[in-house]
Amino acid sequence: MAGDRWSLLAMREILFGNRRFSQIARNTGAPRDRLAVRLKSLVAEGILEKREYQATRFEYHFTDAGKDLLTVLISLMTWGDRWVADDPPMILEHHGHRIQPAMVCRTCGQGVGGNDLHLVSHAPGWTMSGPDTHKDTLQPS
Repeated sequence: MAGDRWSLLAMREILFGNRRFSQIARNTGAPRDRLAVRLKSLVAEGILEKREYQATRFEYHFTDAGKDLLTVLISLMTWGDRWVADDPPMILEHHGHRIQPAMVCRTCGQGVGGNDLHLVSHAPGWTMSGPDTHKDTLQPS
């Protein structure tokens, strides 16, 4: 459910510090009933958690799993700023400059591009192109 339009917009708002339902609804334009379902789903999936700030009033915060999604969300926002919006209404800064996300390998510290990746299938009976149909399926008699 995290890839759904309203879920992504809700997570964007939480990233911006708008954690209350009314703020999220106002800033996303999402129908309130649909937004409630998406937020409930994000909580159930362990991406968000609800924290009470007043009796029967809650805010939404990222869990550790949700914080791991922030790199994806920030990358999507950066992509949209470059390829979709002529003049983005909001930009993200890091230490006073516009953020330019990059993929870096935590093991070796090097930047990663599409040509640097090597895919390895760990699913028995599958190759990178799908089920392994070249196996001899006949049993010896």
